[in-house]
Amino acid sequence: MAEKQPTNPQNNSDEIDLGQLFRMIGKGFNSLFSRFLRFFLYLKKNAIILIGLIVLGVVAGYVLSKVTSKKYKTEVIVKPQIDSKNYLYDVIDELTANIKAKDTAFFETIGMQAPNFNGLEITINKVNGEISTENDEQYLEMLKSFEDTDAIADIVRAELQNKSSYNHRITFYYRNKEKSKEFIEGVLRYINTNQYFKGLIAIYRENSLSRIEENKQVLKQLDEIIFNYSKQIAKSESFAGNDRIIMDNKETVNITGLFSLKNSLIADIESKKIEIEQRKEAVRIINLGKTQQVQKQFFGKKIVFIPLFLIGLFFMVSIVRFLNKRAAEII
Repeated sequence: MAEKQPTNPQNNSDEIDLGQLFRMIGKGFNSLFSRFLRFFLYLKKNAIILIGLIVLGVVAGYVLSKVTSKKYKTEVIVKPQIDSKNYLYDVIDELTANIKAKDTAFFETIGMQAPNFNGLEITINKVNGEISTENDEQYLEMLKSFEDTDAIADIVRAELQNKSSYNHRITFYYRNKEKSKEFIEGVLRYINTNQYFKGLIAIYRENSLSRIEENKQVLKQLDEIIFNYSKQIAKSESFAGNDRIIMDNKETVNITGLFSLKNSLIADIESKKIEIEQRKEAVRIINLGKTQQVQKQFFGKKIVFIPLFLIGLFFMVSIVRFLNKRAAEII
C-alpha cells in the first residue's frame, strides 16, 4: 500500500489567501479605472456645455470687473504716546461703527463732511518689528550698573513706555479717490482732539523744558568748577592718583566723576529734546502713505470666480439628477 504524502494545510491556506488578495487588488484597480472612464465619458458628453459655461463666466466676470469701481487704500503709520494705545483702538472702533451705520450726523459733529460710505472701511493693527537683539542684552547689562540709584527709575519707566508703544498701521479703504485725503486728515485730527491727552502732553513738555534748563544751569556750574580746577592744576604740583586733585586746602576732587556727570547731563538734555519733538500729539503720525489700488487675490477676481461658480453649479445639478434617477429605480 502506497504511503500517503504528508500535506501542509498551512502553506495551502497561505497560497489561497495570497491569491484572493491579488484578485481583490485587481478588482479594485479595475473598478477605479472603470469609474475614471465613466467620468471621462461624462465630461466628453458634456464638453460643449462646460466650455460654454467657462466662456460665459469669463465674459461675465470681465464685464463686471469693468463696471465695478476700483477700491483704493492708504496706510498711515502712527505711534501712540503716553499710554494712548487703548484710546487709539477705541477711536478706530467708534469710527468703524459709525461708518457701518452710515451716521452722517456723527461726522458733522466732529467737523467733517459726510463721506461716501460706499466701500469705506478703517482697520488698525500693530506693525511687526524685530524683538530682542544682542544690543538689548548689552543694554540690560548696562542697567545693572545703575542699581540702587535714583536714575534707574527714570530709565526703566522711559524704556517700558517705549517698548509698550509700538508703531501701528491705520489702513483706510475707500472708492472715492478724490476726497480720500480730506477724509483721512479729518480722522487724524479727530484722533488728537482728546482734551485729557492734550493736558498730559502739555505737562510732559513743560517738565522736559524745565529739566533741560536745570541741566544747563548745572552744566554751567560744572564748567566753571572744571575751569577753576584746570587753572589750579597749572599752578599745583601735588596730585593724588591719576584722577584726583589735591588743592591747597587739602580738599580732593574726583575730576573723572565731574566729566562723567557732565556727559550724563548732556545726554539727558539730548533725550529731553527728542521727547519734546516726539510728544507733540497723543498719537504721532510717523508716515502718511500715498493712495494705492487694492490688488485682489487671484481667486477673488470675478473673471475667475464666476466660471468656477457656474461649473460647480452644473456639477451640483448633475449630481442631484443622478440621485433622483437612482432613487426612482429603487422605488
